[in-house]
Amino acid sequence: MNPAKPFAIHKRQVWEAYKRVKVNQGGAGIDAQTLEDFAQDLGNNLYKLWNRMASGSYHPPPVMRVEIPKADGGIRPLGIPTVTDRIAQTVVKQVLEPELEKHFHPDSYGYRPGKSAHQALAITRKRCWSYQWVLEFDIKGYFDSIDHQLLMRAVGRHTQEKWVLLYIERWLKAAVQMAGGETQVRDRGTPQVRCRRTTSAKLFA
Repeated sequence: MNPAKPFAIHKRQVWEAYKRVKVNQGGAGIDAQTLEDFAQDLGNNLYKLWNRMASGSYHPPPVMRVEIPKADGGIRPLGIPTVTDRIAQTVVKQVLEPELEKHFHPDSYGYRPGKSAHQALAITRKRCWSYQWVLEFDIKGYFDSIDHQLLMRAVGRHTQEKWVLLYIERWLKAAVQMAGGETQVRDRGTPQVRCRRTTSAKLFA
């Protein structure tokens, strides 16, 4: 880490984030750059990302919007960030997630490390022998309607890292590139991201 940088982000954090993103795979964002393309100049690409994040000059590009058909006939809008942006998000996730994990209910299975839908089904199957009723509810359009100000206040209760708060706020305000090519600026909501899983990686100077 360069002591002259305003934010104490280590190169190792960016490297570890890249390894996680590579394992998860996922498609290209609006710049059409794949993980394979990114790896062609890996050291330089990771260095540039670290330099921008540590200096506070990193600004996320627009998120590419894709629409996934739902079983009920509706559409689920998903956001696909660029490879570089996914790495940057993972840098922040690695810092914030361990603190937030302490506050989740044991029966919370969504988007959590070491938790899966299969585990949720297993515990549900087990409890079916003990209870005669089930309660199901859903918040319609939840990810599209999150209040940015309230979310930032909530996040601020769990971290004092200014760079974590800075970048989360920038991601919330990042534009979305719609299927037709037009760019949409958001004042509320956050795009959902879908990733796949697979393989590994190498260090930068």
